[in-house]
Amino acid sequence: MFKKVLIANRGEIALRIIRACRELGIPTVAVHSTADANALHVRFADEAVCIGPPPSRESYLNVPALLSAAEITQADAIHPGYGFLSENADFAEICKTCKIHFIGPKPDVIRLMGNKVHAREAAKLAGLPLLPGSLGVIKDIEEAEQLAKQIGFPVILKAAAGGGGRGMKIVRASEALAKAFATASAEAVAAFGNGDMYLERYVERPRHIEIQIVADEHGNIIHLGERECSVQRRHQKLIEESPSCALGPKLREKMGELSVEAMKEIGYNSLGTIEYLLDEGGAFYFMEMNTRVQVEHPVTEQVTGVDLVKTQLLMSAGQKLKLAQKDVHFRGAALECRINAEDAVTFAPSPGKITAYSAPGGPGVRVDTAAYENYTVLPYYDSLLAKLIAYGEDRPTTIARMKRALSEYVIRGVRTNIPFHRAALLEEDFVVGEYDTRFVERMQDSELGIQRLKRAIEEMP
Repeated sequence: MFKKVLIANRGEIALRIIRACRELGIPTVAVHSTADANALHVRFADEAVCIGPPPSRESYLNVPALLSAAEITQADAIHPGYGFLSENADFAEICKTCKIHFIGPKPDVIRLMGNKVHAREAAKLAGLPLLPGSLGVIKDIEEAEQLAKQIGFPVILKAAAGGGGRGMKIVRASEALAKAFATASAEAVAAFGNGDMYLERYVERPRHIEIQIVADEHGNIIHLGERECSVQRRHQKLIEESPSCALGPKLREKMGELSVEAMKEIGYNSLGTIEYLLDEGGAFYFMEMNTRVQVEHPVTEQVTGVDLVKTQLLMSAGQKLKLAQKDVHFRGAALECRINAEDAVTFAPSPGKITAYSAPGGPGVRVDTAAYENYTVLPYYDSLLAKLIAYGEDRPTTIARMKRALSEYVIRGVRTNIPFHRAALLEEDFVVGEYDTRFVERMQDSELGIQRLKRAIEEMP
């Protein structure tokens, strides 16, 4: 087991990792920027080291500072959480060179799956279905035009090194392709330092389904079912649930088995998530893989009873996976609402000081957060304040429980998207489980949806 784990992150995920380490008896080191000196992860870790000023590039992305913090505290492992350096293969490689254990997959696997073009190639070789499109990088606009004509419009351009919706453009007609290609490539250069693009057929009403993979360093790999992540705005997830209403037992088993076999072929180790698009006919297609713990991992924990972060730590320390696929059982239903410090209508960030804070509780309610009364929501980082998770024996019970929990949540001093969640759970498409990735757009364009949102804002406690 590790002697000491440094957590190269902040916010609720840093706290989540500290709690898992404490249950395993592992001392922890928190790192923080000067702006985060009073953060909860700093208070609750065994040790804390300031690594720089507020901007991420000078603190949480500052590799020399992180390694120095590990050296002076004698930490023998680094947990990157999600975001920041969690999928940075070079950082994982440097940790290995410095004889510090990077809690995640091997650097070459991170590198392979981090490049969307290479990941598509690997997925195809491993037997995963792909949408029609370019396997490699598109050399120029002429190649893009030729391929788009073969596939048929609409198509979607994506950044090879991208994520989070940046460097991505939907193109519905040939005359719009050249401008979209230039714009998407420029966005990719600005965001990722790499303007390489690929192209694939665009699915009009897809559902976003992801399969949770758990793999140890001894070749044992299982899946823990699926999460539905279709409620999203500009490719940023807002509500997740498990299981998905779109998957029956046979499709769930097929997606899970294919995912496990693909990871065996690739030689994957650690936690990982394979993301798919599911079309209206029930066909699914590989989209990308995230080689880290996901923001939405709690819904999987709720329906399987498996502590994913503790499992990840144990596997990274060399222990064998104790679960076989036959031991995995799915019970009940779980929902997660991402509570962000942002305007519920415009989604504009809302930094500032929280003047009053009271989290919901009661049966089946879990809150993963680093927020508290008098906490200052900083403008330098992601606006995620909390993850509100509800669990029940079935989906209707879980939705009712989430509605109740949202009505109890009090956060004052900053605007939050709690009213959006309260309104979203009333939408008929969501209630019956027949929604897709354009759910939020339709809700915002609907007169009834707008009325519900206004009413939810008025009813805030």
